[in-house]
Parts: sequence; structure tokens; C-alpha cells
Amino acid sequence: MRTTLDHQSIARPADRAARRPVPWRMYLLWLLLGLGSLAMLLPFYWTVVTSFKSQRELLAFPPTWWPQEPTLDHWRRLGNLDFGSFPVFFRNSLFVTTAITAVTLLSSAMAGYMFAKLDFRGRDTLFWLVLSMMMIPFTVSIIPLYALMSRLGWVDTYWSLIIPIAFNPFGIFLMRQFMQSIPNDLIDAARIDGAGEFGIFFRVVLPLSGAALAALAIFTFINQWDNFLWPLVMISNRDLYLLPLGLAQFRGRVGVDIGPTAAGAIVTVLPVLLVYLAAQRQFIEGIAMTGLKG
Repeated sequence: MRTTLDHQSIARPADRAARRPVPWRMYLLWLLLGLGSLAMLLPFYWTVVTSFKSQRELLAFPPTWWPQEPTLDHWRRLGNLDFGSFPVFFRNSLFVTTAITAVTLLSSAMAGYMFAKLDFRGRDTLFWLVLSMMMIPFTVSIIPLYALMSRLGWVDTYWSLIIPIAFNPFGIFLMRQFMQSIPNDLIDAARIDGAGEFGIFFRVVLPLSGAALAALAIFTFINQWDNFLWPLVMISNRDLYLLPLGLAQFRGRVGVDIGPTAAGAIVTVLPVLLVYLAAQRQFIEGIAMTGLKG
């Protein structure tokens, strides 16, 4: 009898908690979050709908929320433009962005390992100098960088888009913060077994840094995929155009060609969205494990 009463006394608070009404503040929070999500999704929805509207419907007032006469003319134009082809721009962007991401991951991981695990004179001073470069706007370095690329003969080449971006102070900071959490005992054990620094880096440290590398890869890919200013300065050959440069060509002297611009914008943003959706778990894990380290 006493056991039955004990079970009932334990179950009653749980039942009361389950039956407790949701406070009105929670409903208000849900409403605000829903309105915020709608405000973020509405521009993307409008861009998708606009890409399928006919030219006559694009100029109609009031605007329609759904294509009355759906057409693929704007999408067909992307493959045969006066200034190039969007499939070519997509291929160029994919090559340049992938190359920048790969080189950035390697250089940032190596520098992060050096600052986190190697003890040498002036290490902290050098690290603070690297961090200070994050405070310098990129626009300040455009002119000297262009002069350097011109002397190297890299203007109108992909080298000018890849090499200057390969050294990323934020990436070095990110990897250094994460690698500090790797136990030194693992590295000491590898040294006792006769492994060199490169062996330790590639066989021990790098496999343990997957979360931070995934976060840095997403950051780098998104930033460089949408990069417009530096390719605009360095690239004038239309065969080497990236997607942001190709998208800007729809703006003429008398206005913007709305239909192809909307279709091109979807082509530009879709890979970034897919990359984030595919790796969002690693992205969040990398930020959580890296940003809180001292």
C-alpha cells in the first residue's frame, strides 16, 4: 500500500507539469519567430516566382503572387547571353571557390597547429599580429594587391583570385582555438614513436579537427562564392567571369533585366544553400567547440 502511494505521489507532479498550460508569452514568441521566418523567406520566394513570369507579367500592376503564364524563357537565356554563358560562369565559380577553400583549409590548419602546439620565441606576438590583420578592411589593401598582381603578371588569371585569399587570419584563429583543446599527450606519444611534425599534423591533429575544418570550409565557401569586388578588379576577360560578375551584367544603362536576373540569382544562391544544409551539423558543432575556447 505504501509503495502504491509513493508511485502516485511521484506521478502526480509529472501529470501536473504535463497539463500545465503554455504561457501566452510562449505563443507570442512563436508568432514573432514565424513572422521573422516569413520575412526572410519572402524575398527568396519572390525571386523564384519572378524567374518564371513572362515579360508582360513582370510589368503588370498590381504584381501577381503566382505566375499566371509560367515560362522558362528567362532560364533559357542564361545559356546563351551576349556576354557569356551562365553554365561557364558556374564552372568558373566552382573551380575558384573550391581551390580557395582547399588552400585556406591547409594553410589555416598548419598555422593553427604551429600557434597552438609549437613553442618558439615570439609566438604570441606573431599571433597577435595575425589577429590584427582581421581589423584591416579588404578595401584598404586592394590597390597594393593589384599592383603586386600586376608585377607578377597575374592580372586576368585565376592565380590573382586564389593566392591572395589563401592566407586567412580568421581561419588561423579558428583552427588555433580548436587545436588548443587537443591533448598534448597524444602529440608527445607520437613524438616518442618517432613521428615528425608533418606526420603528427597529418596523422594525429588533422583527423581530430574535422568539426573545425567543416566550419571553416563553410565560412570560406560562402564568402568566396559571393565575392564580387576582388574579381571585378582583377578579371576583365568574360571567359573567366564568375557568377557574381555575370549576374551584374544584367544591369544596363536604362534599367535591369528582371527576369534573367532573378533566374541567375537562384543559380548563384542555390549551391550555397545546399552546402549549408548538407553540413549544418558540422558547422554548428565546429562553432560551438571552437568559439568558446580560451
